[in-house]
Amino acid sequence: MTTADPLIIANRTFTSRLLVGTGKYKDFEQTRQAIDTSGTEIVTVAIRRTNIGQNAGEPNLLDYLPADRFTILPNTAGCYTAEDAVRTLRLGRELLDGHNLVKLEVLGDAGNLFPNMPETLAAARTLVKDGFDVMVYCSDDPIQCRMLEDIGVVAVMPLASLIGSGMGIINPWNLRLIIDQSHIPVLVDAGVGTASDAAIALELGCDAILMNTAIAGARDPIRMARAMRLAVQAGREAYLAGRIARKYYDADPSSPTEGLLPSTHS
Repeated sequence: MTTADPLIIANRTFTSRLLVGTGKYKDFEQTRQAIDTSGTEIVTVAIRRTNIGQNAGEPNLLDYLPADRFTILPNTAGCYTAEDAVRTLRLGRELLDGHNLVKLEVLGDAGNLFPNMPETLAAARTLVKDGFDVMVYCSDDPIQCRMLEDIGVVAVMPLASLIGSGMGIINPWNLRLIIDQSHIPVLVDAGVGTASDAAIALELGCDAILMNTAIAGARDPIRMARAMRLAVQAGREAYLAGRIARKYYDADPSSPTEGLLPSTHS
């Protein structure tokens, strides 16, 4: 993205509309290579699963992705209650010297990782009151997203489909409803499988997209990171350019019709 079209979240300005997770890579070195290739500026880290300083003597992700170069987005992956999520993000804030931009997710089922929205709403209320800038993984429900915005979160992140499923955008109509009503950024989170999914999300008008498994789980994560970077850029450009209307059974020649030679057919 160019600086003329920045992504703004909680008064922070970014040039990339691709956010990338840091889990599921074979090691921190591959993580670093994929993150560099993706062009992302925001990387999300599961505090309960990744060492960013809480485990002394173990490899530290921040040695590979330094906080002075990337915006680290602590997340609550693996939390199933509002209480656990709040406690986890308070720990993340301590580890990152007061960093307030966080990603909240409270899961409802270990099998499908669908969000528990009552617990998510409860955690969001507590965290906003506690001074956090909260980005929220949530269901693709326009009413729940409006409730989150009313609470004061800085971005809603409806799932495209189940986490890690690679099924792409199952319900684009709900996403459009959320986009059209929102006054805060809307990011697709979860379910992306390949570059075309990312392009579609941006073409729909999503402000950005977050992904992990689609890159880390690819046969060649580094090449997929490059593909996702290009797809997000293309999708945003297409959205800004404005697609032509779909006109089924209404032929409209792409070349001029004026000045054509007369037909020789009788």
